[in-house]
Amino acid sequence: MSVTDAQARIKARVWQAIAQNEIDISKLDKETIETLVDLVSEVAMLEIDDDMGKTLGDTQVETAVATSILDDQKEDILWEGRPFLSISLHYTITDERIRITEGVFGKARENIELVRIQDMDYSQTLSERMLDLGDIKVRSHDPSHPAVVLKNVKDPEKVYEILRRAVLHARKKHNFTYREEM
Repeated sequence: MSVTDAQARIKARVWQAIAQNEIDISKLDKETIETLVDLVSEVAMLEIDDDMGKTLGDTQVETAVATSILDDQKEDILWEGRPFLSISLHYTITDERIRITEGVFGKARENIELVRIQDMDYSQTLSERMLDLGDIKVRSHDPSHPAVVLKNVKDPEKVYEILRRAVLHARKKHNFTYREEM
């Protein structure tokens, strides 16, 4: 279920609860009522997502790409998270790769090495901007998945910047460059 679908279902439930409880809203104008229902649905979605994160033990590791991370002996996690309202998908960005893990009981993992990434973009719809969510599109030379989308990421601009800096560092570290064809 998409974020928009979930929000629409919550809005419908709020309207239904107002009608069933016979709440007198006749003194409020239509715009105020719709704004209130929108606000309640957004808060409900954020609360559900926070609860899901606590249940899964999901903690967002948000570490800046700094000189302490540049230790070649181990792979450092720069960011990890999951799509909004998802329990089966998990994203991890390290200083060497993007790791996408899918599944609750059985696990499927996809790795994209940072030096193979050619291009990245992020986008947000209006409803995603209100919830501070977005999609990060990654295009790479990975033969199994040349195009990957990290969907419904919280604070996509910050995650995009962490990923961009990590890609630049990985290229520099491995003395790796791409030539553009004209």
